[in-house]
Amino acid sequence: MVEVPDEPAPPVPGLERLFRVDALVGPVRDLGVTRAGHRRIVDVLGGRVSGAIEADVLAGGADWQIVQPDGTIEIDTRYTLRTADGGLVHLRTRGLRSGPPHVLQALLSGADVPATAYSFRLVVDVETSVPDLAYLQRHLIVAAAVRTADRVVYDAYRLT
Repeated sequence: MVEVPDEPAPPVPGLERLFRVDALVGPVRDLGVTRAGHRRIVDVLGGRVSGAIEADVLAGGADWQIVQPDGTIEIDTRYTLRTADGGLVHLRTRGLRSGPPHVLQALLSGADVPATAYSFRLVVDVETSVPDLAYLQRHLIVAAAVRTADRVVYDAYRLT
């Protein structure tokens, strides 16, 4: 048996809550199966962010989704926030929403579905020139989300 020298133990990460996003979204536009897969687009219409970032969600962003054969949805959103003093923040999320087929269909039809019935997890990238928010660009941020008929709400956490 080969003896392995003692190796340093990596720290166990924790989570520190940063902010909540409450985004108003439009209806699903289903493009069908494209060369990238089953493509859907959902427009971001507005909303609010509170916590470490206090800002309005501006209309004009979107979620460019790919639906996998098992119903899992690959999330890829990009949208812009505006702070009270006019600063701009670009958010991009990537992640997965998955669950039993009947639950995913209920979400698509606009039904209220408990967040515990499916998984909706994201990685959040922050890009900004706002000095007070620049520190957010230096952290890995993850989020747990919920989808309603016309909103996506998620809590974002810094991985410590």
